[in-house]
Amino acid sequence: MAIKIFHRDHPDLMLPLISKDARFVVWPGTGSHVANMNYVRLEPGESNVPHVHVESEDTIFILEGSGTIRDFDNDLAIPFTAGQAVHVPIGIKHAVCADRGVGIVSVGGPSPADKPLLRKVGALRD
Repeated sequence: MAIKIFHRDHPDLMLPLISKDARFVVWPGTGSHVANMNYVRLEPGESNVPHVHVESEDTIFILEGSGTIRDFDNDLAIPFTAGQAVHVPIGIKHAVCADRGVGIVSVGGPSPADKPLLRKVGALRD
C-alpha cells in the first residue's frame, strides 16, 4: 500500500446514526486495516443515537462548540468544550449531545475501527 490523502468534503461513508453530517473520512472501506477518522458536525440540539463500540475505544476531539457526553452505563452527563478530547472506553453506551445552544464540530472515532457497527449498518462486508 502507498500513502493516501483524504478530504473531509469527499467522504466515502456518511452515517446518520452519528449525526446528519457524520463523514467517515478514513475507515476500513477506504483501505485502512484498523484506523478510523471521522469528521462530525452536530447542529444545536442534535445528538447521536445512543450506541456502544463493543471492540473499540472512542476518542473524539472537539474542534468547535460545546456539549455533553452522556454515559448511560454510569448515569453520567459530562460537559465538554472546544479544545478538549472525549474518551469513551470499550463497551460504554454513550451519545454526544449538542445541548448547550451551539453546534459541535469534532474529529476522531473508534479505535480500532468499529467493524461490528459498520457491518450492522451495511457499510462493511468482510
